[in-house]
Formats: sequence, structure tokens, C-alpha cells
Amino acid sequence: MSYSEYKTAGRSNRRNFLKRVGLGAAALAVGPRAFFGSGVGGRNKRPNVLFIAVDDLRPQLGCYGHKRMISPNIDRLASDGVTFLRSYCQVPVCGASRASLMTGIRPTRERFLSYDVWAEKEAPGILPISGHFKKNGYHTISNGKIFHHRGDWSGGWSEEAWRPGGPWRNYQLAENKELDAKGPRRAGPAYECAQVGDEAYFDGMIAAKAISDLRRLKNMDKPFFLALGFLKPHLPFNAPKKYWDMYKREEIDLADNPFRPKGAPDAALHNWGELRAYHGIPRKGPLEDDAARTLIHGYYACVSYTDAQIGRVLAELERLGMRGDTIVVLWGDHGWNLGEHGLWCKHCNFETSLHSPLIVAAPGYKGGTKSKALTEYLDIYPSLCEMCGLPMPGHPEGKSFVPLLRHVELPWKEAVFSRYFNGDSVKTDRYRYTEWRRGGGGAYARMLYDHSVDRGENVNISEEPENKKVVDELSAMLGRIRRAGGAV
Repeated sequence: MSYSEYKTAGRSNRRNFLKRVGLGAAALAVGPRAFFGSGVGGRNKRPNVLFIAVDDLRPQLGCYGHKRMISPNIDRLASDGVTFLRSYCQVPVCGASRASLMTGIRPTRERFLSYDVWAEKEAPGILPISGHFKKNGYHTISNGKIFHHRGDWSGGWSEEAWRPGGPWRNYQLAENKELDAKGPRRAGPAYECAQVGDEAYFDGMIAAKAISDLRRLKNMDKPFFLALGFLKPHLPFNAPKKYWDMYKREEIDLADNPFRPKGAPDAALHNWGELRAYHGIPRKGPLEDDAARTLIHGYYACVSYTDAQIGRVLAELERLGMRGDTIVVLWGDHGWNLGEHGLWCKHCNFETSLHSPLIVAAPGYKGGTKSKALTEYLDIYPSLCEMCGLPMPGHPEGKSFVPLLRHVELPWKEAVFSRYFNGDSVKTDRYRYTEWRRGGGGAYARMLYDHSVDRGENVNISEEPENKKVVDELSAMLGRIRRAGGAV
């Protein structure tokens, strides 16, 4: 039963539903608005928001069941909040994903296509979440990478958006998936293991800046919206040696499906040009196992490094006595491939690129819970508005997940949607379906995976006759979203 169905259901049906999810008659007596209602724990004071973005972060964390990943600080945050086990980005590339999340609107064939996005130019007149909070009395700060371009929506911040000094070349230039195989290398080594302190790299500097900001913000007479955009584990995999040393190389697992999915169309795959732009990576063909293991080791080290920086910030928030007044939202802008299907980086419509972490810890809500509801990054904008008691703008296309913070087992969305260039994807409870179209023409490629038996998406079953009905239904669902004005 969805929220809309709950509102229109008869009293006996609602009572049975509440009983089934473990809530008593009191919830029915106060009505659906109180049950699904708004506000952080019923408080009148508007809470602060600590808004943490982590670049290229897979949901391969301890709190997501991956025990070999050493992520104690993110895991501790999850123990204080709700971990959304099935959250999805709108676009599997940094700039476009961030533009969609920050504005609360879906990507289309005309906007939010690539990494090099200016949300202010591609969605003129749409106030981003930072601007909406600023408009409603919040002091808003951007540190690190929030939008792709530091100057994007500069009017949405109370202070000039800040990024660490020094060159960004090795971090950014290889972001694009395209690579001229005959052209020069554009970036240095793909990883670095150096005997240096945390603040030798950008993420340590971002944490230090955030700690300094928190000390200033504590004495302000208005709530804050502090956005932190950590850069790792984005390429290159540069992290202090102590984080590499947390992992034993021989225990690093390679992908167990490093092959093209059976029946997958050419449109589903790419040449992982972002990685191939780095020195020491072959121009074509697969990576040798030794090189793959080194890169995965580097990815793990970078996750643990950034986790430590997040821990520094959260510890300072606690030390300053502000944790009880602050909503903490942590998200990774999309997933990342570590050799699955022979792919690296993102830039595709597989689960590994679209499935992304989302953790929300807010005062007044029970922590340490996990939700299996389908959620998408569009939902963050309206959810934060509701939790902070702000008026809801008319443009966000997501759905507030505040009810899930109260009860994680509520029936929720039937599907969530993502897209990458010509590929439109829908994820339901059981299936992921993707179709590729040019303009208004029919699909020229498609794939369907049954996650109940094929979570790794190793066999495309879209062309099997017995699945025609499922394909038609999911294709029609994508069509309805397109006609509604925009998702895909």
C-alpha cells in the first residue's frame, strides 16, 4: 500500500496495514498526516543541515554489508540514522548527477547529459536546494565539489564556494568517458601511495575547512546548510600510505563477473576512457589481474581515507554540541565499476553505476535502521525541505522520504528512473530494464535483468519470448515518464 493508497483506503484497510507494519491504533487515531507528517521530531526550531557528497562512492561499505571495506565513521553515522539500501542516482556521471540532485529535477535529452554541466545554464530559473535554504534564512556554505563547476549557482551560497588550492588536473581532466586513442595522455598515474599526512591531499584540506566553518557557525544566530564535497574515491586513487596498509593485497577480491553479460547490446558497454587516460593503463583491452587488484586496493584505500575525514568533521560537530540540532545527509553521486562486466568507472546503465549510497541521520528519528524502499536522489530536495519545515517549491520531481525515516517498512515507490545519454532505465522491485532510443524513434537496443535470480546482471533476458509482457510494461512505464515532461 502506497501513501496515496493509504490516504484513500477505508478505515479497516488502514488499520490492517498499520497492524501489519507494527503500529497500533494510536497511529490510526491521529490520521495519515500525523503518521506521514513533517518536521524533525516535532521540533519547532529549524535544524542545521550537514550535506556530505562523496565522489564516485559505491555502496560498498560496512553498513551496506561489505565487511572487508573499512569505513567505521560512515558506518557509525548509519548506526545513528537510516541507511537506504536501494537508492539510485539519476545519471551515472558526476556533473549531471549533481545538477539533477541539487535542482531536484530529472535529466532529459536536452539537459544534464555529461560531466561538464552548468546547472544554472541548463535549468535556468530553477532554484537549487542551497538557494532555497538561503532564501529561507539559512547560512549556506559550499566546500569542495558540490556542483561540477565551483561557480555554478554562486547565488545559492552565502559565501563564495570554496575548493582547495592547487592543481585539479589529475582529478578532473579524465572525467569524460571519451578518449582519443591516438592522442596524448591527459593525466598522470592512476594511483599513489605516499607516506604523507591526511592534509597533503584535498579531502584532508576540505575536512579542516569544514571544522573551521563549524566553529564559526556555532556562534551564528541562524541555522546553517554546510555542504561538503569530498573528492575521493574519484580517480586518481591517491591516499596516504596508512590507508593502503589497512588492506592486505592478497585479500583484495577481483570482480567475479569480469565478462560481458550474455546477450548485452553494444550500447550497454563502453571503453572506460576515463581510466585509460591515466599513465600506465593500456589503451585497449582488459586489465591484467595484477593491475586490477592494485586499482581496487587503491579504491579501497581512498574510501577509508575519505571515511576518516568524514569522521573528523562528525567528531567536531559532536564536540561543539551541535549534533543534536543537525541533520546529516551522506550520498555518493553515483556508483562505480571495479571490473564488473569488464568495465571500470561509471558511464553505463548497469546496477553497479546507478546504485548509490544514501544515509540520513536526523534528530528525532530512530537510528540504526535500514530501508529497502526504492528511492532516488531526486527525493533528497523535498525530504530536506520537509524535515526543516521549509515551504515546498513547485519544481522538485522527487518524493519526500520522511515517512520512511519514521517507519522503514512502509510500501513505497513502484519504480525509480535513471538515464545516460540515449539509455533510459527503470528499476522496479524485481527488474532493471533499459532501452536505447534516438530522438522519437523506437528502441534500437534493450536489456532486462531479473534481480531476483541475477543480481549481478549477467544474462540479458529482454529478447526471451516469455518476457515480452514484462518488457512491454516496463517500456510503457518509461514512455509515461517521458510524456509527463521529462525524466527520460
